[in-house]
Parts: sequence; structure tokens; C-alpha cells
Amino acid sequence: MADDSRSESNSTKPTAAGQLAIQKIYIKDLSFEAPNTPAVFTEKLNPAVDIHFSSEAKDLGENQHEVVLSVTVTVNQEQRNVYLIEVMQAGIFTISGFSGEQLPAILATACPNILFPYAREVVSDIVTKGGFPQILLSPVNFDMVYAQELKRRQQAEFKASAH
Repeated sequence: MADDSRSESNSTKPTAAGQLAIQKIYIKDLSFEAPNTPAVFTEKLNPAVDIHFSSEAKDLGENQHEVVLSVTVTVNQEQRNVYLIEVMQAGIFTISGFSGEQLPAILATACPNILFPYAREVVSDIVTKGGFPQILLSPVNFDMVYAQELKRRQQAEFKASAH
């Protein structure tokens, strides 16, 4: 019984740690094009697959942010487009208790990590419904992507200040 009351008092104490809460996850935009059907269905495919990711965040006020993860998959066979899918998977997040320095990293890493499985499911589902073999997007290390972007920006600033 003493353990129960102790855990209750711990759960009601305010914490100094920040909080990230999902308010809503939704598809903001979706496009699928397969311009060379049905001809591509009769060919043996050995396509080139090109996948691009990007994310952007928008402050909605009152600690709420919209984060949009854009995924573009282009599949070509010998200079012909087999299909193109573009997904903008979005979410509204309440983020509080983090420093101003931490917030950009959370918006660029934690939120896209939450959105990615939803975008992966949409891509897989739409491609299959389009009559093509399932495509599974490999996990993305958004922490590494963010670190590389910061490094690229620092190098660009250094080059600009050197001139």
C-alpha cells in the first residue's frame, strides 16, 4: 500500500523535463502517378528507385507545432517513369519545457521519427494498390540527417565569412 501512495505522489510532481505530445497525425497531401501503365505491367522491371525526404515545421502558437514530413519516391525504368509517389505526412505536436536551442532539434528529429512509420505505410499501400510490387522504405536516422544539415550550414557560414 505504501508503494501505491509513493507512486501517486511521484506522478503528480512537476518535472523539469520537456514534454512532447501528439495532438493529431494526418496526410496533408498525396499524389500517385503511373503514366506508362499498362505497358509497364508487361515488361520485366529492373527499375532505378530514387527516394527523397524533407521536413519542415511551422509554429502554430501556444506550444503547438505542425511538422510535415515529405517523402518522394520516383521509380524509373530506362529513362521512363514507372511511378511517382509524393506523400506529405503531417502532425500537430504540443512541445513544452525545452530550451530554445533544443526545440529545432526536436522538430527536425523526434517529430519526423514519429511521422515516418505513417508515411512508410502510405507509400507501401498506395504503390501496391497501383499494381506494383510492395516497396518498403528503410528506416531513416533523422538525428544523423539533422547533424549533417547543421554541419553543412556551419561550413557554408564559414565559407561565406572567409570571403
